[in-house]
Amino acid sequence: MSKEISPAGNRLIVSDPWSKLRQLTGARIALGRAGGSLPTAAMLDFQLAHARARDAVHLEFDAAGVERQLEERGYRALRVHSAAANRACYLQRPDLGRRLDESSRATLRAFTRAGGESGCDAVFVIADGLSALAAHSHAVVVLELACRALARQGWRLAPVVVAEQSRVALGDEIGHLLGAAQVAILIGERPGLSSADSLGIYLTYAPRVGRTDGERNCISNIRADGLTYDSAARKLVYLMTQARHLRLTGVALKDDSEPG
Repeated sequence: MSKEISPAGNRLIVSDPWSKLRQLTGARIALGRAGGSLPTAAMLDFQLAHARARDAVHLEFDAAGVERQLEERGYRALRVHSAAANRACYLQRPDLGRRLDESSRATLRAFTRAGGESGCDAVFVIADGLSALAAHSHAVVVLELACRALARQGWRLAPVVVAEQSRVALGDEIGHLLGAAQVAILIGERPGLSSADSLGIYLTYAPRVGRTDGERNCISNIRADGLTYDSAARKLVYLMTQARHLRLTGVALKDDSEPG
């Protein structure tokens, strides 16, 4: 354990013997102490991380920007909105974020009646969730990697759905209305103090309203310092392929894919 005098010269900062482990993780370990408190640098770093997490939760979702990214890559997009009218409602009423508003239901029904890809093998949804920053930063790239792999296997995919003020379960209603065999929702995860832009993917076979979390598979922590885009896409394609073969997702579907 090492000790040093603070810049003010009147306080002893005690370093933590685990300090070398900080090189291996973004977790807040081995922060040291100054008397009975954290050193100033560690406290300021904590406050900055907390502010970034709050900003990520309240950041407005640029659905139009996500649509442009998709269109530039040749993907058709449909935009929908949950029953949560705004961000404040979304945060206070999680149940409303799990269901579409009436206008969005009408949009998806009209699409299928007009000869859209009803009965498709899968539909992808990009959603803000609790971190629009994650969706902005990572979702389109991961989706494109997965779609390319699935296209080589002959999968029939619906247009990508861009969902605002969305919880994970919103994908169930979207998938059901489009007649999709599976739905994969790429959604911003709850920000933590080590990451404000973590993307998650939730896969559900035979989506319908009322599906439980135990009937989904989750791929988490997709970001620069977490799971790579390539790894996330490979895992997703593997799980989707297995789900089609076994006709299920959730706790009964295990990720036995090769690491890498």
